[in-house]
Amino acid sequence: MLIMRHELLLVTITVILLIVEIFLPNDRKRKIILPAILLMAAVTVIGFFPGKPGTLFGGMYQSTQLTLLLKNILNIGALIIFIQSVDWLKQDQNKEKISEFYLLILSTLIGMNYMISSGNFMMFYLGLELSTIPIAALAAYERFKEKSAEAGVKLIFVSAFSSGILLYGLSMIYGTTGTMYFTEVAAQITGTPLQILAFIFFFSGMAFKISLVPFHLWTADVYEGAPVNVASYLSVISKGAAVFIFTIILYTVFAKIAVLWSEVLYIIIILTITVGNLFAMRQQNLKRFLAFSSIAQAGFILLGIIGQSQTGMATVVYFVLVYIFSNLGAFGVVGIIANRTGKETISDYDGLYRTNPKLSLVMMLALFSLAGIPPLAGFFGKFFLFTAGAKQGYYILVLIALLNTIISLYYYLLVIKAMFLNNSDRPIAFFKSDGYTRLGLLLCVAGIVAVGFAGSLYEWIYQLSFGLY
Repeated sequence: MLIMRHELLLVTITVILLIVEIFLPNDRKRKIILPAILLMAAVTVIGFFPGKPGTLFGGMYQSTQLTLLLKNILNIGALIIFIQSVDWLKQDQNKEKISEFYLLILSTLIGMNYMISSGNFMMFYLGLELSTIPIAALAAYERFKEKSAEAGVKLIFVSAFSSGILLYGLSMIYGTTGTMYFTEVAAQITGTPLQILAFIFFFSGMAFKISLVPFHLWTADVYEGAPVNVASYLSVISKGAAVFIFTIILYTVFAKIAVLWSEVLYIIIILTITVGNLFAMRQQNLKRFLAFSSIAQAGFILLGIIGQSQTGMATVVYFVLVYIFSNLGAFGVVGIIANRTGKETISDYDGLYRTNPKLSLVMMLALFSLAGIPPLAGFFGKFFLFTAGAKQGYYILVLIALLNTIISLYYYLLVIKAMFLNNSDRPIAFFKSDGYTRLGLLLCVAGIVAVGFAGSLYEWIYQLSFGLY
């Protein structure tokens, strides 16, 4: 059972936190914060211990060196979110339901781990649902706010429709192959009309989860209504897990019809990157701004997937790791300012550097990394994605992506301009962040800088990807 150590560890700390929650009185709920962070940190560290690959439940659950790495990446992101959420959780309106936040996060993380290790579409779907349903509750966490309740309702409806579409596609896959196991389905995929229709339904369901155009319309509204820390979880951890399993299934189960899904991805990439960038330019609310930015980033990730190679898989994993540090850095700054001042628009950040220079510098590094400015990690992430696409001859697609990178630089610079160049009669007053917030932002900055210079990290990921492709 040590093959399933990530899931067992997460279940263990979930049970521990649940027991602590039962015995803690309401006026002492804040005492659970430090144990939750320490337990999550322990799980993250233990996850990097050497693990033994293997299978369970007749092959429904599969563990490899690559899946262990993917789970570790998600654990790192979840730990940073735990740390960054402390200041928000200590607010009076949240103090009685702090444990609910941790329990819901851990529940979704357990589902994502099962989804990543699935070797069977039934296990995949169960993991997907376990990771999706608690997120809707998280989006509606601030139930006293109308927008938060709206975000939860909208997310649960969209999730229900997308899951229904995906499940319908899986039923057709089973109908044409007589099995749900990835390896057995892959052997029987021949590209019949019904199998192609099944793939379209499967792709559409996953496109909702990853926020690909034209399945992205829920994203900005949910991000705006949800608490900042929940929006950051949606943008990096939830999306990252969906991207990981989506890539694995495309490369293994649907490898024989790669010609078909490559053409679909080609169009979706152009639409996703372009629409995400154009709409991001129009946003004033920073949560909506980062929502459309994340949509555009999802398009860039597909550029690695379309590479259909070991290089493609490695670049996707590497980019998601970089994206976690970069996006959590940006969301971390937005979150602490929103918690302390209630301000969330770009114009509110006018003159921020004069009053809060350290936060401004963190935000600048995060946005520059998202834009792909060297020598930050985001530059190397996008460079590898472009390389993966170019290796397969998608030169026009890479050119379009490069042009969109220039567009993205423009709207990222709008925020930087507001912080460093614009003047304001009433800038955000100086405030001192708590130790947890500073630690969370420091981890993000360290990741943005260090991952870009750790050339051996990409090589390591590349070697782990060999077994898959």
